Order: sequence, then C-alpha cells, then structure tokens
Amino acid sequence: MTDLATTLIEKLRVEPGGKVRLRDRDPRDKSLFGDEQETKARTAALAKDIDTLQDRLYAEGSRALLVILQGTDTSGKDGTIRGVFNATGPLGVAVHAFGPPTKLELEHDYFWRVHAVCPRRGTIGIFNRSHYEDVLIGKVRKFAPEPVIEQRYEQINAFEKMLVENGTTILKFMLHISKDEQKERLQARLDDPAKNWKFNAGDLDDREHWDDYQEAYETMLHRCSTPWAPWHVIPADRKWVRNAAIANIVKATLEDMNPQYPKVSWDPKGFTVR
Repeated sequence: MTDLATTLIEKLRVEPGGKVRLRDRDPRDKSLFGDEQETKARTAALAKDIDTLQDRLYAEGSRALLVILQGTDTSGKDGTIRGVFNATGPLGVAVHAFGPPTKLELEHDYFWRVHAVCPRRGTIGIFNRSHYEDVLIGKVRKFAPEPVIEQRYEQINAFEKMLVENGTTILKFMLHISKDEQKERLQARLDDPAKNWKFNAGDLDDREHWDDYQEAYETMLHRCSTPWAPWHVIPADRKWVRNAAIANIVKATLEDMNPQYPKVSWDPKGFTVR
C-alpha cells in the first residue's frame, strides 16, 4: 500500500463507533493531492492497475469486492464509476443502480433485492445507491416507522458481516458535496440540453430536506461504520479529487486482497500449437 493510500484511508475512514459531523469535513478538500492535471493522469494509471488486479481476481474466482457508492443527488456516483472503473474489463465488473423498489420487491424484506445482485466470486460489484436508502430516504420521508428504521442499522451490519465472512470485501464511499455545489450541478442539467434528461423534479423536493438528509447520513455513518465494512467520507465537490481518492483506496484494497492466478496442474511446455 502506498503512503498516499494509507494517508487517504486514515483521513477519510469513519472509525467504527465514531461520530461524524459532515459540516466539519470540507467537501472541497484537495490537500492530499497536487496539480489537478497530474492527479488526473495518475488516476488514469490507477484505473489500469485496477483492471490488472481485477483480472487476477476473476481468474482466482474465490472472492469478490463490493463497492458501495452513496451520496445526495448529483454527488457523482455515475462519474465515479466512469472515472475509476472505465478501464476495467466488463466480464468481471457488474454495476447495479437502485431505484424505488418495485411492487414485487416491496412484497419481500428490503434485503431481498440487494442480496440478489451482490457480486459473485471473482468479480467486482458496484452499487449506485444501495440498501442504505432504507435508512436515508426511508428515514427522511418516513417511509417506515422510526422503530423499524432503528432496527435496520444492526440488520445492515449483520448482513454485511455475513457477506464478508463468505469472501466479499466491502468498500463503502459516501460522496460528500456541498449544497452550493449541488445547486450548480442541478442548474447545469437545466441549462445544457444534453443534460436535460438527467434532471428530475423530485431532486428539488429532496433538496428542501437537505439538513434532514445530512443528519440521516451522519447517523448512518456512526451506526454502520464497522471493522468489517467501514465507511469513507469522500470530498466530492471536485470531481478529480473524488475519483483520485476512491481509485487509490480501491487499488490498495485489491492489492491487500492479493488475488493470484491459479496454478495449472499440467506443464504448458508439454503442448505445441501447430
């Protein structure tokens, strides 16, 4: 693990049991990185390194990596996937975006749709939103009674521990943007015809509950950052910083997993291709 990756993890990780005040974390922080263009170039190189490590993970076929991306509207979940995993082979990566639950999904427990799309062995799974919606929008919009919401934090911790104990490493990233930055990004979707399709009037309704969502995120980070699946709060106002931070942590995690190409039981020199 590089010194930068170690420093990033130590600075951005939410220590298990620790409390977080998001207003004390600067969403525009770039202090751990140098020149923007140089950082972007290094991030592109990291994306290629992640591809190489993912190839080994796929060949090994015994473990998985789950990357969870949570954040308010416009925080950059799609952009993170493009910027960090754009060089990764499609066979070994699966992205799942969670929207409002369907009628069928509502007829099951809230983990039913989540467990079905967890990454299989040998692959990287990326959740664009996740089961954490059930303690975020579910809490703010009161889609479930408060006692039910309270139960979910430990249920989530137990679910993730089960995944980890069965060979899935979990990385959780909260993309932390400011209210002013969100305003600019929403306005850009209105101003640019090529981005109009991204605009959702419901985003403005959620924006009216900004403080409530910030509080819900703080509770989530405090209650669900565990030794087996800690949260990382990523400064996300600057897209290049966001991508660089996550790429460094993903690469370091894969290096720690150290997947290996399987050894064959036969001698390659015993064959001739004619």
